[in-house]
Amino acid sequence: MSYRIYIPLDSSSVSRGAEKVAQRLAHGAVTKGESLTIVRNGSHGLFWLEPMIEVESAQGRVAFGPVFEDDVDSLLALRFFAPDEAGSAALEHPLCLGLTTEIPWLKKQQRLTFERVGFVDPLDVEDYRSKGGFVGLEKALGMSTQEILDEVKTSGLRGRGGAAFPTGIKWQTVSDQPAGRKYVICNADEGDSGTFADRMLMEGDPFTLIEGMIICAIAVGATQGYVYTRSEYPNACKIFTQAIENAYAEGYLGSDICGSGKHFDLELRMGAGAYICGEETSLMESLEGKRGLVRSKPPLPAIEGLFGKPTVINNVISLASVPIILSKGADYYKDFGQGRSLGTMPIQLAGNVKRPGLFELAFGVTIRELLFDFGGGSKTGKPLKAVQIGGPLGAYIAEHDWDTDLDYEHLAARGAMLGHGGIVAFDNQTDMSQMARFAMEFCELESCGKCTPCRIGAVRGAEVIDQLLDAKGDDKLERKELLDDLCETMEQGSLCAMGGMTPFPVKSALKYFPEDFGLTKDTGAQVNSGGK
Repeated sequence: MSYRIYIPLDSSSVSRGAEKVAQRLAHGAVTKGESLTIVRNGSHGLFWLEPMIEVESAQGRVAFGPVFEDDVDSLLALRFFAPDEAGSAALEHPLCLGLTTEIPWLKKQQRLTFERVGFVDPLDVEDYRSKGGFVGLEKALGMSTQEILDEVKTSGLRGRGGAAFPTGIKWQTVSDQPAGRKYVICNADEGDSGTFADRMLMEGDPFTLIEGMIICAIAVGATQGYVYTRSEYPNACKIFTQAIENAYAEGYLGSDICGSGKHFDLELRMGAGAYICGEETSLMESLEGKRGLVRSKPPLPAIEGLFGKPTVINNVISLASVPIILSKGADYYKDFGQGRSLGTMPIQLAGNVKRPGLFELAFGVTIRELLFDFGGGSKTGKPLKAVQIGGPLGAYIAEHDWDTDLDYEHLAARGAMLGHGGIVAFDNQTDMSQMARFAMEFCELESCGKCTPCRIGAVRGAEVIDQLLDAKGDDKLERKELLDDLCETMEQGSLCAMGGMTPFPVKSALKYFPEDFGLTKDTGAQVNSGGK
C-alpha cells in the first residue's frame, strides 16, 4: 500500500527547510521499505508551523508541524503516515496538530479566494477540477459578456490593491471600447512590505488566477494576457509557467477554449526589481520594453493602455476572486463583508508577531483581533506600539485605533488605507522617527524620477527629518513646519501614488508618536531643551 504525504513547496516553507524534510522522508521511506508518495502542495499560510506536513486519514488530512529534518526519523518510527492503524501512536506525537481543517487558526477563517490553497496539487488540472475549479469558467462560457460583467459588478468586488476601484466598472469600460485588440494584465509585482498573498496563490493554486483571467478576457473581448511578476519570485515563476503550459495542454488556453471558439493566450513576464513598476502605467511601460516611468492620466488604461489599446489591469487577488463569484453567484460572495467592503480579504500578518501568516477573513474584523487573536501578540513579549497597513507607504496606526474595523471606509476615515492587505507590527522598541525617515529614503531609492515633488521631495524629506531630530529650541518647530509643508507638496503635486503617499507614514508617525521626534503631543513644543 502506498501512502500519500503532503509537503509544501511554498517559498516560505522551503525557507524553513521543507526541501530537506522531503528529501529525508524519501530517503527514510526507502531505507524502511515503505511505499510513500510525496505530494508538493501549497502552504496553508500558518507560517509559524512551517514546514507543516500532512497525511491522509479516514477523517481527513492530519497535520504535523513544524517538522524539521531532525524530526523525520521519530515520525517514521511511529509510521505517522498511517494514523488510522490500530494502536497508532502518531496522533500522540508532540508535533501532531490534529485534523488540518480543525486547526483553530484555519477554522476561524472564511476562505473563498484561498479555499483550495494547501489542499490542491498546484499543477494537477484534474485535481483542480475535482475541487471545484473551472466551474466559474464553464458558467461564464454559457453567459453573454454583459451577464458576466453584471455578475462581477453585483458582487461588489473591488481592486485588492491600492485604489480599491470597483472591478466590474473597470471591466465594463474596457468592454465598451470598440472591438479590436484588447489586453488583460495581472499585476503580480508584489513589492509591499509584509505582503505575500500573490506569491502564495501563484505557488499554491495557480489555476485559480488563470481561470479568473480567462473569464475577464471573455467578458471584455481580450485575446492576450500577461502576468507581470517579480524576478525575486523564482519559485512562483517556475510553478506558474508550468501551470500555464498545463492549461494549454488541457484546452483552457489558446485558440479554442474548451471548444467554445473563444481565444485567449497568456504569458508570464518578470520585472527587473523596480518597486515603481507596481504602479499600473509604469508596469505597462515595462511590458512594452521601456523604462518604468509613470504615465500621465488621462488617458486611462481602460481606454488607452498597453500598446495604446484598451487594457484591464487588476492584481492577483482581484482576478483570483472572480471564479468563485461566477461559480457560486454574486449574492453568495457579497454576503461576506460589510458596507461597501464586500467579500473577503487575505490579510497578511508580518513583523513582530508570534503567529505570522495569511488569514482570509470577511471585511469587518478589527486590527486588534488580527494582532492578538490571530497573531498572538508580539514575538518579543514587549507591548506592541504601532502597525503599518498597506505597504511601505501606508500610514502607521497607534494602539488607540486598533479597534477600527478592517475595511476600506473605516481605514480611510483614519487617514489609512488597506492596500494589498499587508499588516506589519512593531513593538515599543521601535523608533518611529526612523521609520518616518525610512519612508522618505525608500521613495528616494524607488522613485522613477519623472516628477519633481517625488524625485526631489524625498531627498529633502530625509534631510529635514535629520535636521528636525538634531534641532533645538525654535529651530525644531521650524523644521517641523518645513516637513509639514514638504509633505503637502509631495501629496498634492506628485504624478502618482509613489510620491503622493510617501507622506502618509511620515505624517502618521509625527501625529501619533511625536515624542520620538522630540516633540510633545500637540507638536507645539519640545519634550526637552536638548531635542531628541
